[in-house]
Amino acid sequence: MPDPLLAAADPRRTSPLRTSGVFRRRHSASRRVGVSRAPVPALLAALAIAVTAFTSGQEAIAGEEGGPQSVGDPFYCGERRLGTWFYCDPARRAPKDNPVSPPVPAAERLAAVRATLDELKARAILDPSEENVVAYVRFQREQLDRASTFSDVWQRAIWQHPDMDYTLQRPVSTLGKRTWIDNRKADRDAVLTRLGERYGLFYFYAQSCAACDVAGPILRSVADSHRLTVMAVSMDGGPSKDFPHYLVDSGQRERMGIPGKETPALVLFDTVTKRTIPVGYGILSADEIMDRIFTLTNTTVGSDF
Repeated sequence: MPDPLLAAADPRRTSPLRTSGVFRRRHSASRRVGVSRAPVPALLAALAIAVTAFTSGQEAIAGEEGGPQSVGDPFYCGERRLGTWFYCDPARRAPKDNPVSPPVPAAERLAAVRATLDELKARAILDPSEENVVAYVRFQREQLDRASTFSDVWQRAIWQHPDMDYTLQRPVSTLGKRTWIDNRKADRDAVLTRLGERYGLFYFYAQSCAACDVAGPILRSVADSHRLTVMAVSMDGGPSKDFPHYLVDSGQRERMGIPGKETPALVLFDTVTKRTIPVGYGILSADEIMDRIFTLTNTTVGSDF
């Protein structure tokens, strides 16, 4: 009687095909005939997988060539979720490049804002309905806010970039301007004190000129305070109470290249270069005379502004 433990451990011991010579005969017969030992259901499953994979592959290729792609067999792609290897994922197409329109230039945008503002203003004036007036005021306020933002950013940028701060050259605050003026006067007086070593002044006047009666004493005080030499030239032959030593014009003004006959006229003469430099015409204050002489003789064009 067979041992039940051995039978549980090895089923071949209890199979009738494994006992006696039946097993040997069937086994030798199967080898002679060449019958496969693989079970039929397994073969069918393998064939089904191959057919499904081939069908899914054809659908994937068709989807790539055109039209929407099928998602694949519902069993393998849906329930089993086998994924890309069984052509379950839809084809990933490269995204189409959308043409990007060139940006609108800022000058055109600003011109459009001006045009819109003018149109809304004209509409509000010609047809002053509440709707038109509100539309104009609202749009105008938007532009005022934009301008205020620009002004604020401008000011902050100037504070943080001293090379762009013009007030460092010409202060605008009361204290800064007062300090700048005092320093400028000190430099000007020092220059004018030495100016007589190289420059002289021609003063063209007329006895009949009322403005010359006002300009003469001012020029006299400037000349005395800075030791400047002044040559008075009478255009009508009359004397000057402020400059008793004078000359009558006999073509000097024309030869110096001073156009016209306006009086009073003040001209600076460079004894080194023999060049005449008109200072001004009409009544000039003492500060104006000194500032103009200092600017014309000690500053270059564009450096003092």
